[in-house]
Amino acid sequence: MSAIYRSQAAQEAVEAAYRKVLDAWPVPKQELRIPTARGETFVVVCGPEDAPPLLAFHGAQANAATWMFDSAHWSQSFRVYSVDVPGDAGFSAPVRPPLASEAYVRWLDEVMAALGVQRACLVGVSLGGWLALDYATRRPERIERLAVLCPAGVGAQKNFLLKAAPLLFMGKWGQEKLREMVFGSSLDELPPEAQGFVAFTTLVASSTRPRPLKIPAFSDAALARLTMPVLAIVGGKDVLLDSEGTRRRLAAHAPGADVRYLPEGRHVLPGQAQAIYDFLRGAS
Repeated sequence: MSAIYRSQAAQEAVEAAYRKVLDAWPVPKQELRIPTARGETFVVVCGPEDAPPLLAFHGAQANAATWMFDSAHWSQSFRVYSVDVPGDAGFSAPVRPPLASEAYVRWLDEVMAALGVQRACLVGVSLGGWLALDYATRRPERIERLAVLCPAGVGAQKNFLLKAAPLLFMGKWGQEKLREMVFGSSLDELPPEAQGFVAFTTLVASSTRPRPLKIPAFSDAALARLTMPVLAIVGGKDVLLDSEGTRRRLAAHAPGADVRYLPEGRHVLPGQAQAIYDFLRGAS
């Protein structure tokens, strides 16, 4: 049993559910398992082989299923690599090296080398947004364009646990309230494809041990190294991160960044695939 799961049964349930999600991927895909110094990395690939490369990184307690529908859209013009970040509920190695190090940068160097990618667009959400930003600030010459949704490490983290802890003891009603705080709507109000995804993320959240996350903040100097085109989309009602702080710091230190502030948006921002697609293609 991996140390990231609460039990052997939990691991088996998540892996079985993930396999069903992968089998239902809406466009033709490949599945790769890439050896690295941190263990194996699982990647879902779709799109034309000769199209520009795009690497996508999910948030904590998630996996490449995050990009299932978005990558189907992006693969019209890109070779999309949806990466299972090590240490989360996917098929990559169950290792969690410290974020306050170069471990993830070196890991991504290895992944890109194995894929034969020298320069790419990056997309990331939440912790995946932090990973994308971290790589872009350390390897700016390798990034074509960068799009992040509610990225960690820019605006301050909020102490969500203070609000969440009491709800954890309130059964299904409490779980629904937590879901609303993060997603902004109840499961019944979401479209069918999103309902299935949220149900899967609920299974993942209840089956895994969360990372002990105090995410390192980017310095002003690091943000100033974001010289490539950057799109950041943040939600004004994000319960995990200070979106106003994200907007303010990017405006001050990465003035070329396009920051789109959605006042009613939560930490999960559905419906952004087209905006990201247009940005990555240079159409907006």
